[in-house]
Amino acid sequence: MSTRITLALGGRIDRRRFLRFVAAGVSSAAYVRTLMAQEPKAAKEPTSEKKEPTRFQIACMTLVYSQFPFERALNGIRAAGYRYLAWGTYHRDADGKRTPVMPEDAPPTRAAELGRRCRDLGLEPLMMFSGIYPDAPNHLAVFKNRIAQAAAAGIPQVLAFGHTKRGDYSRWIEHFKILGRVARDNHVQIVIKPHGGLTATGKLAAKIVREVADEGVKVNYDSGNLMDDPKIDAAAVIADVQACAAEVRSFCIKDHRHFPKDEDCGPGFGEIDHYKLLHPVAFTGRPMPLCCENIFEPIVPRPSNPEGVDALARRAREFLDVVIRGLQSGQS
Repeated sequence: MSTRITLALGGRIDRRRFLRFVAAGVSSAAYVRTLMAQEPKAAKEPTSEKKEPTRFQIACMTLVYSQFPFERALNGIRAAGYRYLAWGTYHRDADGKRTPVMPEDAPPTRAAELGRRCRDLGLEPLMMFSGIYPDAPNHLAVFKNRIAQAAAAGIPQVLAFGHTKRGDYSRWIEHFKILGRVARDNHVQIVIKPHGGLTATGKLAAKIVREVADEGVKVNYDSGNLMDDPKIDAAAVIADVQACAAEVRSFCIKDHRHFPKDEDCGPGFGEIDHYKLLHPVAFTGRPMPLCCENIFEPIVPRPSNPEGVDALARRAREFLDVVIRGLQSGQS
């Protein structure tokens, strides 16, 4: 029997059938054509529509400079090559006093002024913390003012999260249905991140978002938080982000190591594969803030001077830029 016939049919050949064809005077070539005609047609590969790359916006949180004055944070973030930033919560001023970046009861005009100061330095603010749990008795009032502050400052996202151990699910749904409408009316989006409790994973946060069912409320993904609590491994983090990717609108960038010390760290210093982390959202066509919440090296002490923070901030930005260019290069 011809080896070429066998290879042409991928090794699948019926010897008796072949001999019957030969006895009938059918050439081997005709036999091959007959069998190939009878082979089931291979399913056509699905052709996916060409999707637009996600417009990733690499930002640094002023939070990483919390031990230094806010102005020093702005200058350091700019010097590290960022175009975007996210407001942290507190900074130590020149006298060592811990001062809030934006008090929860501050008028929107104060937020507008701070937004202008950022833009005067060439930095676009993308996110601010709500700073309050949904279980707090004044949650709605404070959050509505946070939305007003964000709108006045031109900040597109307000970050929300709950208590790490407890939460009233029905209260979350009720409040975020109200707040989603307020956010949309002010051209702001609320993003809920994994933070233990009711939102221990991205999948749980997405469940809340889907029940709220308002475009004003979406998911922020924080991979470091998942590895910290509920202490899942990096592979489980990737499976989780894939499960909630359709609802994700931003990331708090934070890596994590379980060995040799269990702690958060800057991107690329931990166990999370950032190519796999960002791959599910690499082609959405929408803007996607990546806000660096932790830039620090694991195990060793954090820098005691702002110049050391500057260097790590630059490194985090450059690392994320490499990942994004690779994912969107067309070669991945």
